[in-house]
Amino acid sequence: MPDSQTLIKQAYAAFNSRDIDSALALMTEGVSWPKASEGGRAVGKKEIRAYWTRQWQEFNPHVEPVKIGEQHDGTFNVNVHQLVKSLDGDVLFDGAVNHVYTIANGLIERMDIKEDQTNSDSSPSAAFAMH
Repeated sequence: MPDSQTLIKQAYAAFNSRDIDSALALMTEGVSWPKASEGGRAVGKKEIRAYWTRQWQEFNPHVEPVKIGEQHDGTFNVNVHQLVKSLDGDVLFDGAVNHVYTIANGLIERMDIKEDQTNSDSSPSAAFAMH
């Protein structure tokens, strides 16, 4: 079983290559994931699969971890460089974003997007707000 930092890096690599099955294999059955391009959350692998499928039909996101740090509460803060393009190649967002991961039993249990010192799930992430 990979350590938590390796697990997180593997998840980004699978997401960026659009390998949904490999990404979901790194998550718990009841994983909770923010729907960055829509607002709200996807809970469970089936909902994440449906959400990512919709997202990739509208956007071409690429998310590269830059720095991963374990926090005092056991979560992992990941500074990422996120590039979001339209399907036509127009850059919609190119910048830094913070993701926070909760790991349970060697699998990703939850991911949050931390913007402006808050975790908000009610509306799309700033990376998708220009759409």
